[in-house]
Amino acid sequence: MSNRFIQQVLKTQTNVLFLMGLVCSGLIAVSVGAIEIPVFGILANSLDQMQETVLTQIRLPRVLLAGLVGAGLAVSGAAMQGLFRNPLADPGLIGVSSGAALAVAVLIVLGGKFAGTLGLYGMSVAAFSGGLVASLLIFRIAATSGTFSVTYLLLAGIAINALSGAATGFLTYLSDDQQLRTFTFWTMGSLGGALWPSVIVAASIILPTIFILMRYARSLNVLMLGEDEAKHLGVKTKDLKRVVVICAALCVGASVAVSGMIGFIGLLVPHLIRLMISSDHRQLIPLAAVLGAVLLILADTLARVVVAPSEMPVGVLTSMIGGPFFLWLLVRQFSNRFGI
Repeated sequence: MSNRFIQQVLKTQTNVLFLMGLVCSGLIAVSVGAIEIPVFGILANSLDQMQETVLTQIRLPRVLLAGLVGAGLAVSGAAMQGLFRNPLADPGLIGVSSGAALAVAVLIVLGGKFAGTLGLYGMSVAAFSGGLVASLLIFRIAATSGTFSVTYLLLAGIAINALSGAATGFLTYLSDDQQLRTFTFWTMGSLGGALWPSVIVAASIILPTIFILMRYARSLNVLMLGEDEAKHLGVKTKDLKRVVVICAALCVGASVAVSGMIGFIGLLVPHLIRLMISSDHRQLIPLAAVLGAVLLILADTLARVVVAPSEMPVGVLTSMIGGPFFLWLLVRQFSNRFGI
């Protein structure tokens, strides 16, 4: 039995396990809450009218939106880490998320009737524009030395996060009471306002960008050897950079538009895949999408029940989990570098 055959079998088993985890997390999420909905009742289609209404109008769109946002953030994080060839590159840490959030804040506070007319797609366009501008700025600064500098990357991300935070604070000062309540809760990240239109908007943006990034998985693998080596092997690095930056900004922008600021999914998930399975982007990107969806679905479910009947913002919960992981990652890399 060849090694290639064994690897293919293991890969298939891994994919099946991940998909089963996604299905199980979805069933748990739709069944848990103030109104319990039995899983067997869902599978047998034997729910009463109230349970069916809660399932179809509240739980199901929320679970689907959590899955889409988690997948989009995880895949964009994996792609940007591959592009920058550094595990610390994350849309949230390097300022892309804050740029997207700032653009949405401008639309909410200053857009007036224009924001209401554009609706969800207007918020997505604004978030995408803000994330794209932040991405291009980071991209430019990180490449000032001719190669992607991690130091420039993180410093530029800190600066953009600080500037975006200052501008967001100023907009908070200008907002009225209703805008302030909405905006404050939105910046903490929440899926409580999930509706079928927001699911459709998110799916129409996030799913195509994930499939596009999957098509560039092999090029990202080659890029890990170095930019010069990738050029010699036929990779059009400029086109690759442009596609990855735009797709990552689009994923993050759409996610921020429908869910607010949810941090650390893009950093945490790709690392878990690399540690558990593989760093091959052909497997990393699709598995990151599934695991990102699973983690955010479970985190949102926990956020709904941990302080019931109130609800904890899911962005707060993911930051509580992702923050210690990021610190562990920094300590681990420092220790490996200096042999401590």
